[in-house]
Amino acid sequence: MSLAISRLSALAERLPERVRTGYWTRLVPALALLAVATHIPSFLRPVWSPDEGYLATQARMLADGGVLYDTVVDRKPPLLPWLYEACFAIFGSVSLWPLRTLAIVAHLVTAVLLASIARGRWGNRAGAYAGALFLLLSIGLSPEDTQAATFEVFMLPAMVAAFRYAERRRWLAAGIAVALCSLTKQTGGAVLLPVLWMLFQDARRRGVRWLPALFKIGFGFALPIALVAMILTKPKGFLFWVVTGSGDYATFGSNWLQMLGRALGNSAILLAAGLGFLLPVGHRLWLRHRGRPVPVRGESYGSSTDLWVWLASSVVAVSVGFHFFGHYYLQLMPPLVLLGVAAVCASAVRWKPVLVYSMVACTVFWGLAIFWPGQKLDQTTEVATAVAAQTTPKDTVLVWGMHPELYWLADRRPATRYLTAGFLTNYSGGKDGQKVGEQYSVSDAWQTFDEELAAKGLPEVVVDDSGTAPYQPVMIPRIESLLDTHYEVVGVTGDTVIYRLKR
Repeated sequence: MSLAISRLSALAERLPERVRTGYWTRLVPALALLAVATHIPSFLRPVWSPDEGYLATQARMLADGGVLYDTVVDRKPPLLPWLYEACFAIFGSVSLWPLRTLAIVAHLVTAVLLASIARGRWGNRAGAYAGALFLLLSIGLSPEDTQAATFEVFMLPAMVAAFRYAERRRWLAAGIAVALCSLTKQTGGAVLLPVLWMLFQDARRRGVRWLPALFKIGFGFALPIALVAMILTKPKGFLFWVVTGSGDYATFGSNWLQMLGRALGNSAILLAAGLGFLLPVGHRLWLRHRGRPVPVRGESYGSSTDLWVWLASSVVAVSVGFHFFGHYYLQLMPPLVLLGVAAVCASAVRWKPVLVYSMVACTVFWGLAIFWPGQKLDQTTEVATAVAAQTTPKDTVLVWGMHPELYWLADRRPATRYLTAGFLTNYSGGKDGQKVGEQYSVSDAWQTFDEELAAKGLPEVVVDDSGTAPYQPVMIPRIESLLDTHYEVVGVTGDTVIYRLKR
């Protein structure tokens, strides 16, 4: 026993100082508790957003033999659909609690990585505050955007890891992390910009060759994408749906006032949530703009240019497509937190008011999540219950709308691979009726739609969830003709109409 103890002691002496002092063994459990506490409301609803419903429906289709980017399509990369499919295979598909649990783990990993970056730059206390502030800020938007287990949440760990690896000059690992980020959501690839910035700045300062490191980044980025393409049975479909086929979707609509309002509104909400640590950032920027000396507490904390490059690349990523949905803004949170920590560390601002404000703001958003209105979910659940009553598990259903969670809640198979009307009309949430109609659909989508109905038979039930949207049946002749010829109304719930096949 004494020999074993002596060996363990010798091993402990060889461990890095940060491990021997127990910094992480104390910090990680505390951050884990905070991550659970801030995201407990996520378990209170069966589904928070259409994205969750889309992913859940996709996962069921894949489990039934569907082929991604062929008979199961979306404009997103494959990692998260595969994760949903794996969770459903292990835990069943009746609940999203496994995904919500993994989302908490993703938030925790992001917080730990941010703590590691901040600790390396500004010390132990800064590391702990960076992790905590991120978790407090992570629910600082609409609950539908922050409590759902969607793309941005699972993208953040790889994004922060890419920055951390680049900071440590581990260029191959940084490239792999950028690829994983991009394979979760395309806009995650924006972190490549600060990675390259750090590479060239490092080469300039140290006078070393940058070409080998650039090759490592490129190889690390290309390798996971190539492996994914090899796994997919339809790599051309992957290229189309994820890259080349989203041009019409990501366009600037004519309703720029609505777009601007959403952009400013979500920016204001995020600013209010992080005001405690963003005020010092703004104050320092104002002093520099006015040409006044910037006060520094203690030693200089170095340049944060790479963090500003990271933030700028994230702003561009959030703006792509001009949708400005709230969950897009999650991508801004990591660089904002680090910039805030840097500003507080290098100024006369004390941590106590920053933490108090952040905790109060977090409590407000936590309360919003608990008491968030559920009328739309109640209506969707009511419609799903009616659809389930009108059909059998062997029947197919067509939801003509933008709420694919109806398929999952009703536990019925979609009649087509196009789970929302957007693929067939070019409509997307938050845009007006410009360039919406049959003629603006995804290439060959209507031909494929007709072939699917011919092969599978007409769906037993059609749910018209379009309301007053610019793709309502009276504006889409094919859907209007389909309903008039083959269907009769069997129910109306709110602005949703349920049709059943005529006998």
